[in-house]
Amino acid sequence: MLRDAYTFSGFSVKDQSAAKDFYMNKLGLDVADDNMGLHLKLSGDKTVFIYQKDDHTPATFTVLNFVVDDINVAVSELADNGVVFEEYDFGNGAKTDDRGIMRGLAAKMGPDIAWFKDPSGNIMAVLQDK
Repeated sequence: MLRDAYTFSGFSVKDQSAAKDFYMNKLGLDVADDNMGLHLKLSGDKTVFIYQKDDHTPATFTVLNFVVDDINVAVSELADNGVVFEEYDFGNGAKTDDRGIMRGLAAKMGPDIAWFKDPSGNIMAVLQDK
């Protein structure tokens, strides 16, 4: 029944205006704004719906992943746009480097990945899996 239904994901933000500025100007995404919230237009005709919630609490997990061809280029471009990357030390030898990238490919521990937050504290990531 739902197999062929149009689907989309969504998450909340504290300030829709700040979110729109971040997603458009720092991440360079196409954003449509309506009276209900923001629609991020992603590759492959995918969308994510973002809505303002006054008592917003950010998730403690990654809500949106962007798979990129070259994580070094992506991190540099985002940092040039003012995106700040998180620093993590997972205690098992896996931790982010001085650029905010966890180098999982060389260590055979998963993709190379760098996490950052939107203005509402939602966690996003860019990752390279090849």
